[in-house]
Amino acid sequence: MRVRVTLLAAVAIGAPLLALAAGAGVFLHSQATRPDTAPKMYSICIEASVLARPPRPQQPPDPHASDLVRLASRCEGGSSEIEITSARMGDVLVVGATDADKVVSAKAHYLSQAWVAELSLWPFTDPAGIDYHPVSDNGRIGPSRPVSQLLHLGDDLVDAQRTINRQVLVLAVGWLALVGIIASVVWLAMGRVLRPVEAIRREMADITEHDLTRRVPVSHARNEITLLASTVNATLDRLQHAVDENRRFVADASHELRSPITALRTGLEIATAHPSMTDWPAVVDAALADTERLQHLATDLLLLARLDHVPTMTGHDTAVDLTHLVREHAVRRRSEHILTATLPHRPALVHGSRALLERLLGNLLDNAERHATTSIAVHLDTTDRHAILEVVDDGPGIPPEDRDRVFDRFTRLDDARARDSGGAGLGLAIARRIATAHAGTLHATNHPTGGARLVATLPLAL
Repeated sequence: MRVRVTLLAAVAIGAPLLALAAGAGVFLHSQATRPDTAPKMYSICIEASVLARPPRPQQPPDPHASDLVRLASRCEGGSSEIEITSARMGDVLVVGATDADKVVSAKAHYLSQAWVAELSLWPFTDPAGIDYHPVSDNGRIGPSRPVSQLLHLGDDLVDAQRTINRQVLVLAVGWLALVGIIASVVWLAMGRVLRPVEAIRREMADITEHDLTRRVPVSHARNEITLLASTVNATLDRLQHAVDENRRFVADASHELRSPITALRTGLEIATAHPSMTDWPAVVDAALADTERLQHLATDLLLLARLDHVPTMTGHDTAVDLTHLVREHAVRRRSEHILTATLPHRPALVHGSRALLERLLGNLLDNAERHATTSIAVHLDTTDRHAILEVVDDGPGIPPEDRDRVFDRFTRLDDARARDSGGAGLGLAIARRIATAHAGTLHATNHPTGGARLVATLPLAL
């Protein structure tokens, strides 16, 4: 990640800087190849003519007349300024001319040629090996020629290429240096930012299933790294809780399974040791009772294991009518207590498994049977979005400190620990897990008139 971020930063910043450097190089090249700034070759010619005899009155002199005599002619050329001394034409003496003769014609020719170098932006170009082309005043461009043909007159063009070479090198080196500085700063900054992440990684690598008490360091700064560390620690807390619950579950399951197995084995060993003194029908009945208890316990454990891995039932295609389900259950249930059911006049449909919802209701009623004194009441009601199922008994109720603990696996309160009162402490745990699988909740409270009140809330099928 550090390398990728550094490369991305270098590319993101280096690309615009490279475009600016390239634009600057092109601008410098265009400025150096402008004809008005290029070295020039000048050529100037001046001619003067006189008339050997005076013209006729009111007749302008004819410059093309045969008696026009050239007085003087001078041409200069070069790459620098040209100075020609001026003189009054009347002061010029012409051999054979009388005083009446005078100058009637004078003209000058001026021509300049710019030497435009064909400069290269490649910084390692040989300055003496470039070409140039002449550009006249009228815009006419001559053919390219090697600058070496100008001898010492091409020094300005060679210097222009050297200047371009230096400027392009400065731009390239400056661009590389600036991108390198930016990449170094990003690299160091990312290293500082990712240092807590590396500490989290090292700590996570050292944490094993045998030592889940360790936690990753959390910095005091309020940033995403701090949130990550806090989330990791919260995840480790949940993982440790799950592992502890699993270990406790295994220990409790082993204990619950060992008790009936021990009782079964003890009864069979005694019977086989004294076969003549054994009441074999009673031994068989006790063995069947222990076997049935083992079977129920194994079934409950298997159901819990399945519920731990089952997805939510809210997307289940089957719609179950809780009103009909509670009515059927109340009619066919044989109870030693007075069982009453208060149901709505309309169906209460929820998505899910009918078998699991029957098991949830059955476990709640079994728990109420175990603790009720005389009566059990079932209430079903609906709101706009939820179905609320309540099972109330008139027993001693659940102490506030145990209202959440009763839903743990293999949990039996002190007054319910006698095995003849039934259960291994899995009924309410299974009921809550079924409610959770149906995107609902299950909690325990005390009824205002006394006794326990278990409330399951399930989303309606809309």
